[in-house]
Amino acid sequence: MRITLTVNGRDHALDVEPRRVLADVLREDCRLTGTHLGCEQGVCGACTVLVDGEAVRSCLLLAVQCDGRAIRTVEGLAGPDGTPHPLQRAFSAEHALQCGFCTPGFLMLAAGALESDPAIAADPERVRALVGSNLCRCTGYEPIHRAILRAASE
Repeated sequence: MRITLTVNGRDHALDVEPRRVLADVLREDCRLTGTHLGCEQGVCGACTVLVDGEAVRSCLLLAVQCDGRAIRTVEGLAGPDGTPHPLQRAFSAEHALQCGFCTPGFLMLAAGALESDPAIAADPERVRALVGSNLCRCTGYEPIHRAILRAASE
């Protein structure tokens, strides 16, 4: 099936099988490997991307469902000149990553939340609930929580 995905502002005209999930198409066809596949059941959040500004688990969404929609991956988070996004800077400053496998999902989840509702940063419990929706087995959630609050204050 012919589809066009607008990924990080760039159009990708693709021929995909209707059964393929967005995560696989991003990684294999668009060559954007920052979106990670962990559980492939929508539980871990490593595959989180933004579709029309909303955080979604790309392992659960068929690529054909995204035809004509705007998709933002972790590769599209930095500025056009490569300047790290405030979340990327905050994650580094707060040591909110270790192995890094879950980091792209957390970054995109936080970016979507802060862009759609900047007031979330005023409520640490809402941020804590947001962070708890993804899995991290290395860092623990407190540095990630601090990083999101730090980025929101920039």
